Amino acid sequence: MVRSIRVVQVGLGAMGGGITEVMMRRDGLEVVGAVDPSPEYCGKYLSEVLQIDEDVDLQVQADMEEVLSTADADICIVSTFSFLREVKPQITAALQHGCDVITIAEEMAYPQAATESVAGEIHQLALAKNRTVLGTGINPGFVLDALIIALTAACTDIERIKARRVNDLSPFGPTVMRTQGVGTTPEEFAAGLKDGSIVGHVGFPQSMYMVASALGWELDEVTEERRPIIAEQRRTGSNIVVEPGMVAGCNHTARGLVGGEEVLILEHPQQVEPGAAGVDTGDYVDIEGIPGISMAIKPEIPGGIGTIATAVNMIAPVLTASAGLKTMIDLPLPRAVLGDVRETVRQLQVAHDPTS
Repeated sequence: MVRSIRVVQVGLGAMGGGITEVMMRRDGLEVVGAVDPSPEYCGKYLSEVLQIDEDVDLQVQADMEEVLSTADADICIVSTFSFLREVKPQITAALQHGCDVITIAEEMAYPQAATESVAGEIHQLALAKNRTVLGTGINPGFVLDALIIALTAACTDIERIKARRVNDLSPFGPTVMRTQGVGTTPEEFAAGLKDGSIVGHVGFPQSMYMVASALGWELDEVTEERRPIIAEQRRTGSNIVVEPGMVAGCNHTARGLVGGEEVLILEHPQQVEPGAAGVDTGDYVDIEGIPGISMAIKPEIPGGIGTIATAVNMIAPVLTASAGLKTMIDLPLPRAVLGDVRETVRQLQVAHDPTS
């Protein structure tokens, strides 16, 4: 059999570390480089960083260029920032060294919706290097876009789509709590929206335009609204306590209009301990059309493991895709890759070219 698929992982936080650990257990994948400049990771062996028993003779390094120049990698997984401009240098470096790229940066799920010129630059470089770039994750990348799109395959006509992802913020760390406004007063929440310190969910424009593109809808306008969820009971998260009257989370809604009519509504209310307020978590999709479709997943698909799984499972489709900047609607139907990743690569290659 051909050699293992060689992977460089950039970013070893909660998501990057989880992705690395899954890749190390997956047949056909070999982690040949790990990059993270953080003092808590840099210079340590992966086994120590990931807190696993097996010895891994690979040290985390700070210099991505140095790692890529010696790793002879096939693909690079970037798990660092959320925004397009922040991850562009890392994507560019990987492409320059001949690697395909997968990133979980939310704006990269459909980067044209963030900055069309920057997305175009990445696309042109990927074409020039004959490499593929994909942004993915659980949301955006799956629940509020790719999954919705897959469900529409059973419809002959669609009038409107409404989808909600209701999740529990309790397990998340301080950064997420700050960006969602958890623990602030209603006045502080309003001020945070104005100064940009409170952002709610990152990725709604990406999901909106991905769905619209797949269905052939030309959206005239996309609007977003962020409202505080005020606690009526004491709530407790992993690192925060929310008293009654304080903000427990953010209810973020996006609406897409065609001809003045709302055709796409996405909602993402996130809060600490939603059960305390009698709120059940879950993922919900309602399609008004022929036929009408209503889907409910309870509780919600876990965001952390869902993002990790999606990134790893898309390695084979990216390795066999044509060159350029891709989204989830440009690649084969996503699926779990449970066996040897090299065999999935071979199957996809045959599907693209039966004579190969």
